[in-house]
Amino acid sequence: MARTGRLYAIVDTSVYVELIRHGRFKHELLALPNLIRNSAVVLSELRRGATLPRERRWIDGLETQHQVFFPGLREWRRSGQLLERLRKKRGYDAKKLRDLHFDALIALTARSVGALVITCNGADFEELRSEEPFELLVWG
Repeated sequence: MARTGRLYAIVDTSVYVELIRHGRFKHELLALPNLIRNSAVVLSELRRGATLPRERRWIDGLETQHQVFFPGLREWRRSGQLLERLRKKRGYDAKKLRDLHFDALIALTARSVGALVITCNGADFEELRSEEPFELLVWG
């Protein structure tokens, strides 16, 4: 695996869902040269979708095993500005903008701490990256 030059990696919800539900990406995560850190946004998304007690316990473990980064006022403000630009350029409706908002917060938080974002949701993150640069790795 190529080095990204980034010390930290923030793993997106889509990767964790694949890991916990299907066992995918275990070896890739263990082989990462980056230190895994979590986004409070990702942890919230995971909790929202957790349906089994073992999933909730697993999320509890993520919170205690890895440092958690939070979007600050700057990231919240920039995410609104980013989504406004996408709405004007692409004509996105409110539903699409809601779908992108948490991803924008994850990406902007990662950028603020110099972290790589790892996701399976390449299309949405690439869309965001077209407006705001951040380092991205897409797993299929």
